Amino acid sequence: MSTDAQIPIIDAHHHFWDPTRNPHPWLTDDPPIPFRYGDYSPLRNKPFLPADYQELTGHHRIVASVTMEGEWDEADPVAESAWMSRLAETHHTPIAHVARAFLHLANAPEIVGAHAAYPLVRGIRHKPTAAARPDLIEPGTPGAMSDPAWRRGYAHLVRHGLHFELQAPWWHVHELIDLISAHPDTPVVINHAFLPADRSPDALARWREALALAATAPQTTLKISGIGLNGRPWHYDEQQPVIEACIAAFGPERCLFASNFPVDCLCGDFTVIYDAYLAATADLPRADRLRLFHDNAIRVYRLPLQPLAPG
Repeated sequence: MSTDAQIPIIDAHHHFWDPTRNPHPWLTDDPPIPFRYGDYSPLRNKPFLPADYQELTGHHRIVASVTMEGEWDEADPVAESAWMSRLAETHHTPIAHVARAFLHLANAPEIVGAHAAYPLVRGIRHKPTAAARPDLIEPGTPGAMSDPAWRRGYAHLVRHGLHFELQAPWWHVHELIDLISAHPDTPVVINHAFLPADRSPDALARWREALALAATAPQTTLKISGIGLNGRPWHYDEQQPVIEACIAAFGPERCLFASNFPVDCLCGDFTVIYDAYLAATADLPRADRLRLFHDNAIRVYRLPLQPLAPG
């Protein structure tokens, strides 16, 4: 057995859903929504459940996994936490869940509290309103991180011991830093490597600057996931510099890997993606690899598992 095959993996971000039984409008309704990976018809109207996940993991040693909200109908987001909790009771997976709440709405305190009543729930994700380009940011935009109503909802996370999962483009980093300054007791997990979708040299340079700034806030952790590109297959040579830049900015103590499946099946196979993660970290000490693939997820999601890295 190879050394890589022995590394235990906690997949820190994937989805379970069943749009044939549950309301996920983006997976069932027409027309399809604009999507960062382009055509997502392979995902539509198809369940993705524990047995489906297990079929994809190949030779990798997945010891636990964390589910991310799947854009359940916004009329009743707490129903997803209830459904996921029942799934976990039956299948013993996921080990933790990140729920959805619309933080700018008046009912945010009620929704956050209702999610927190489920022990499986560890955090909240609400994709804040984002500008299409860096020069289009308008402070205070409704639903943005700088929106006072959004921040009032955000303030309820810490009251329930929940952290925040941020999915936003890197050019909103200054809003993130300001948010953390105002709410320093709420940890933030940045999803999908801060979305380096534009791989031009100038854009990557500015993305690296944003990573460096975000890393100055000790409350942040960076999730290396969802780094596929629209219309292009997942390729190690293209992704390795991105992975290395993430780890260089945040260090192996504050990064963690995840599959983002089934979404990232639009870009590559599960084994292709995790093989690349392992190859990109092959020169790191084993203790750092254990942190990246296993221990950091235990810390971030407060999992009832034993860290393996020494120290």
